[in-house]
Parts: sequence; C-alpha cells; structure tokens
Amino acid sequence: MKPEAAARARDTLDLAPRFTEHDAVRLNRLFRGASTEEMLTSVIRDNLAGDLAVVSSFGAESAVLLHLVASVDPSVPVLFLDTGKHFAETLAYRDELAARLGLNLVVLVPDAEELAKRDESGLRWSYDPDGCCELRKVRPLEKALTNYDASFTGRKAFQAATRANLPRFELDTSDAAGRLKINPLIDWDAGQIEAYFIAHDLPRHPLIAAGYPSIGCSPCTSQVAPGEDPRSGRWKGLDKTECGIHKPGEEPLL
Repeated sequence: MKPEAAARARDTLDLAPRFTEHDAVRLNRLFRGASTEEMLTSVIRDNLAGDLAVVSSFGAESAVLLHLVASVDPSVPVLFLDTGKHFAETLAYRDELAARLGLNLVVLVPDAEELAKRDESGLRWSYDPDGCCELRKVRPLEKALTNYDASFTGRKAFQAATRANLPRFELDTSDAAGRLKINPLIDWDAGQIEAYFIAHDLPRHPLIAAGYPSIGCSPCTSQVAPGEDPRSGRWKGLDKTECGIHKPGEEPLL
C-alpha cells in the first residue's frame, strides 16, 4: 500500500454503531440461566460490552449493584449525577458507600451557563419537571456516556409496571451510537435485595426508614404509603415516571 493510501485509511472514521439490537438479543441468550454474578464477571473481565460504567443514583437499593460490580472490578467508573437538588442524606450516603466499597466515583454536574440561562431561580422543577431533568440529568449523562460503550443500571422489574418487561441487555434507544444498557438486577425481587443487604452487611440509605423506598431529587420525591408502588413517590401527582435517562415504553420485545 502506498504511504498516502495508508494515511487515508488511518484517517477513516468508523461511524458504525457500537452495538445493534442483534447484539443485545445475542447477549441475553448467552446469559440465559446464568446468575447475576456469573454474568457480571464475564461481561467485565472478558470485555464483552467494551468500556463500561455504572450509572448510580445512590438511592435506596443502589448498594447491591455497586457491591456486585466492585467485587468484580472496583475500577469500573461509577457515574453520579449531582443535580444540585439531592437530599443531604443522599450525598452523605454516596460518600459512605464510595469509601467503603473503594468505588471509582465520577461526579457529573450540569453545565453552569445553561443552568444560569434556563433555571436561574432554581425552581424549574416546580413548573417544568421534564425540563429540569433534561438540564440536570439527561444532558450531563449523555455527554459523559460518549466515553463508554455500555452502562450498568439498577433497574428492577418489581419497581414499577413500566419496568416489568425489561431484559438484562438492551439497546439504548435514545442513542444513535448504539450503546448498551445492562440491567443486572432486573429479575431480582425485593426479598433478594434484602437478603443481599443482610448477607454483605451493606449500609442502608437513611431515608428508607422515613418512608422513601425510591429516592431521587428532594423536590420531586415524596414518601410512599405501605402497599403502594415503590416508585409512586417520584413526581407524585404528575404524569411522569422517569427522569429521561430511562424512558417508559423502551422495553424491546425479546
């Protein structure tokens, strides 16, 4: 090959998606019947999904996934969206878990100029919760995820009807780059989560005891009555079930 041809080959950009729907189906079939621990070990150590990160809210059940991933490889980045609206208890819990598990914590913050233009009062959550989530969560995470091929989430089927049919591996439908979302705990129930907390002596989020089984930003998180959907306290009274990082209805038919 001539030198100029080699140079042109090196300069060619690969614009193909990282993963396709076929890849998600293949991975779901590959790990059918495998335990969560087996799946995580293979995916992380065998590099089956490329560069990985965990997206964590450090909420009520986050310690389980964080402990599972850290047990395989504590260097996996853990992305935390510091929206500026978290409960103080959440920030303290984040720091406690990061220290105890030796997490590679990466704190993401909203763009300061954009916040100043579009949420100068800090009250956008009260009249445009979707816009607030877009500014403080969706955009910072989208920017950060350009560095990764796949992300682990803590979603579980029992949390809400909108999550009931999610698979372990899914293509991120909001991302043209073809990234994967991996849901290691999707088939875990509340009893398994509780048993894991006890078996590994994991600390609890302090707001759980106060009636918050699902914890997000403080202005949009309410207490939940016994017997209610664990996520019913999120954006209570609004036709909103997700912040925009995950979207209802994105469950693929596998």
